[in-house]
Amino acid sequence: MANFSQSSTISITCPKGMVPFLKTELVLLGFVIRKTRLAGVEIDGTLEDCMFLNLTLRTAHRVHFLLKDFKATNADELTDGLKSVAWENYIDKHGYVSLTSFIKNKTIKNTQFANLTAKDAIVDRIRMRKGARPDSGPKLNRTVVFLFWKGDEASVYLDTSGESLNRRGYRRDSHMAPMQETLASAIIQGSKWESDWHFINPMCGSGTLAIEAALMATQRAPGLLRPNYGIKHILGFDEDAWKKLRSELKQASIKEPKGRIIATDIDRRAIEAAKRNAQTAGVDHLIEFKVCDFRDTEIPFGDGVIVLNPPYGERLGEDDDLIPLYKAMGDFFKKDCSGKWGYIFTGNFGLAKKIGLRSSRRIELYNSTIECRLLEFELY
Repeated sequence: MANFSQSSTISITCPKGMVPFLKTELVLLGFVIRKTRLAGVEIDGTLEDCMFLNLTLRTAHRVHFLLKDFKATNADELTDGLKSVAWENYIDKHGYVSLTSFIKNKTIKNTQFANLTAKDAIVDRIRMRKGARPDSGPKLNRTVVFLFWKGDEASVYLDTSGESLNRRGYRRDSHMAPMQETLASAIIQGSKWESDWHFINPMCGSGTLAIEAALMATQRAPGLLRPNYGIKHILGFDEDAWKKLRSELKQASIKEPKGRIIATDIDRRAIEAAKRNAQTAGVDHLIEFKVCDFRDTEIPFGDGVIVLNPPYGERLGEDDDLIPLYKAMGDFFKKDCSGKWGYIFTGNFGLAKKIGLRSSRRIELYNSTIECRLLEFELY
């Protein structure tokens, strides 16, 4: 069985642009950053640490635990390297394993072939040592292995997350194109918002921003709702230790935030979806939902932020139709939101110029493959 207290490199991935927020999270949790990449960081830690990280990180997508680095110039050497890993200590012979990868090797023309070769090497090793081999396939809900192979450098990891951590488990209803939970968390962390301030989210859509703000305001670990992680299917996983960790994280949360969280949308269907998602997340009692035009959103007295995520006009010819909306958002900030910090998240830099306000900061983030900016406005 795996030794959950043995230390190794932990590689934590995130979308491009989120690395600064991920680093801040890890430092606040007491970890030391060993290496920074374009879309992730590396720290030292154990599989026990991976249990904690999967439950607590807000901007991470996957937590990979390094098993071995080795040289591999071709498929044969890759097979030899993989067969040298004691897979029988990590994967149940009657279990299920899937393999994901990043492969850039001049001898490999078909990455599916490389994936199949790697998967066969893993299950063959288990069969030779245990007399039976686990099933394998594309599902990410059991044991997951990640292979990084670039040039002649290969690294093999246990993917302790399985499915991406942005899938918190509360979004049951979506309206239009919902924002990923990790992106919403990064937007909130990129703002000046503090947990005892008001958080106002006009154009709330499916409610992801408001729900993530409620989870932060109550200091609730974002992964507590999700029942399944890759780490739970690694041999040696301690269910009692997992339950104890979850209980400690639940007890660390607070009951009620000091600031108000307000979410509005002009579309009644969006508000209904947002309410259902908030109820699943257990924060519906903390968010004030209302169907109204964004300009009619209540702006309470006191410190707070207003965050808008308007449409970008991705299709040809939409830009002109959205110019009045972007001008109206600028007018809303100027007339009704003085004394607050205003934020607009957009992937259309041309339309951003129509807001009519000078931004004090522009934070680069990505919505999937779309380069976006979180624009900050100090509203005197």
